[in-house]
Amino acid sequence: MDNPLVQPDPGLYIWSIIIFLALAFLLMKFAWKPLLAMLEKREDNIRHALLGAEKARDELAHVKEDTEKLFSEARNESQAIVAAGKKNAERMKDEIIEKAQSKSDALLEDAKKQIHIEKERAILEVKAEVVNLSIAVAQKLIKKNLSKEDNLKLINESLSSINPKNEA
Repeated sequence: MDNPLVQPDPGLYIWSIIIFLALAFLLMKFAWKPLLAMLEKREDNIRHALLGAEKARDELAHVKEDTEKLFSEARNESQAIVAAGKKNAERMKDEIIEKAQSKSDALLEDAKKQIHIEKERAILEVKAEVVNLSIAVAQKLIKKNLSKEDNLKLINESLSSINPKNEA
């Protein structure tokens, strides 16, 4: 092995160590410090981003709770509105039924009064017809016309004899 690169040489060792140390010093001075500063800055940015994400997650949870609360309140309010609407509808239905019943009762009462009036009118017409027929029969029987006073007397007697029969 006559190769000089493979054979140990103390001068080569010393120069290699000096170059290594100089290179390490230069790297530490110009490369490692900026790299470490950049890594530290990036680590700070990541830490701040994680804190921001944590804050955002907490805020999102708070917003979610507020949203749930608002939905719950809105649901309760809508149920209250529906219940009030049903109650108002039931009350209006009852009022309409009550008004219809009172109108029906009033119409029935008016119809009864009208029937009673018509009945009285019919009775009076029948009485008048009976009186006229009685006078006509009496005139034919007597063959002469009685005086006005006699006619009235006969009419009243006829009516008084007819009234008890009609009322029974």
